Amino acid sequence: MAEIRPGVGVAQEKHEPVSLQGSADHTLPRSQQDIIIADGNDASDGRLFRVKTAGESGRRGLHPLQLLKIIWTSSSSLSRAVNILWPFVPAALALYYTQTGPSTLRFSIAYIAMVPCANLVGFAGAELARKMPHMFGVLAETTIGSIVEVVLFLVLLLGTESPNRYYIIRAAILGSILATMLLCLGLCFFASGLRREISTFDSAISEVGSGLLLMAGLGLAIPTIFWHTISIERFGITQEDLDGRTTQLSRIIAVLLLIAYIVFVWFQMRTHHGIYDAIFEHDEKRDLDKHKDRAKAKLTLTECIVSLAVSVALVALIAIALVREIEPVVEESGISDPFMGLILVPLVEKAAEHLTALDEAWDNQINFALSHCIGSTIQTAMLNAPLVVIVAWGRGLPLDLSFEIFEIAILILSIITVGNYLRDQKSDYLEGFLCVITYIAIAVAAFYFPTSPEAHGSTGSTGSAEGAEGGHAERSLFM
Repeated sequence: MAEIRPGVGVAQEKHEPVSLQGSADHTLPRSQQDIIIADGNDASDGRLFRVKTAGESGRRGLHPLQLLKIIWTSSSSLSRAVNILWPFVPAALALYYTQTGPSTLRFSIAYIAMVPCANLVGFAGAELARKMPHMFGVLAETTIGSIVEVVLFLVLLLGTESPNRYYIIRAAILGSILATMLLCLGLCFFASGLRREISTFDSAISEVGSGLLLMAGLGLAIPTIFWHTISIERFGITQEDLDGRTTQLSRIIAVLLLIAYIVFVWFQMRTHHGIYDAIFEHDEKRDLDKHKDRAKAKLTLTECIVSLAVSVALVALIAIALVREIEPVVEESGISDPFMGLILVPLVEKAAEHLTALDEAWDNQINFALSHCIGSTIQTAMLNAPLVVIVAWGRGLPLDLSFEIFEIAILILSIITVGNYLRDQKSDYLEGFLCVITYIAIAVAAFYFPTSPEAHGSTGSTGSAEGAEGGHAERSLFM
């Protein structure tokens, strides 16, 4: 890999964007031939399991006391603050298994308890990613961070017989995309903008990412458009036939999105990895806290694996406790299914990615932050959501991708909005603030959006509709 000249300072730094066709920065690879030459000059960089210097711990094996100390002290300031919430984990498990207190209390404690568990998943994934080549490390960290989301989806799908589980899963899929794409990205732009006037990032990340997001959004919208545009009376089919066709279409779309994601990973990891490696190496050199990161104690490979195993087990237990309380909370508190699925569940799913990306943006690693935000969003839309549909297919469950028109319209408009912000490869605190405001507006709309009668297994009868309407007519943010 050719050497990349470090910037002269945070204030004066002018980082030229990279495109897939070339770059004004001569230190970055301009073509596939440059990548081949660079790889040939340093063949050792291609070794998948070579431990990078930044990830070396100087120890081997498992040291429990050292492990606990590193988990508590060696993460970012935000993560250290989250560690204070660990007492909620045993409290949540105790309340769930003893069924003590009202459902709202058990749900609230489990919701808070999920945050430190997700944070540990993210921290262990980040420590593991430090030991890998840049592109593989980013992909591994994003994938590990999505474990919480996948576990919650599967527990919702397989761990409960609630009639509204499909509705909440679909809402949570879109809510997860919106939370990462608007809230997390907006907070990253805002945090980065507080420390520097303009933050620049590379088009190799933003252009490919925004294009994939738009394609994934359209793919998710196809079953919704299909279901809502076919009239039963006009085409002479039954409701069961329409639902069956929509489910089959959703399964085909899920397979196509999964194939598209595999091709995208091949693009990043194999044919164009040199471009991304150069971008991330440049980001590492302008990291404001790199001297502190190198001085911090690090986990061994064994400790990373143990931490991941423990955190995933805790996430699964807390997810069961959380999901089992969703239906009682919806019935008792009057919270609508759209707000539960679109806002509340995704916020706790994506806690690890949000904390990691925020820390990177604050430290001037905006390309890393952008990769976590966009990469996590793409993974939800093109990997996690299709996987849940395929698992449901394998279990004979009729989960489809037919969303509410409100939800899919919000998704497409949000993708277009974010794509417009990414187009010039620059960001500031104003763009971040606007993204966060947009997310808050969506959250308020979801709060007032009533639960559909179909979400609770009703066929839309008048009585059910009136019951759902009555349950939400008096809801207010100020009461």
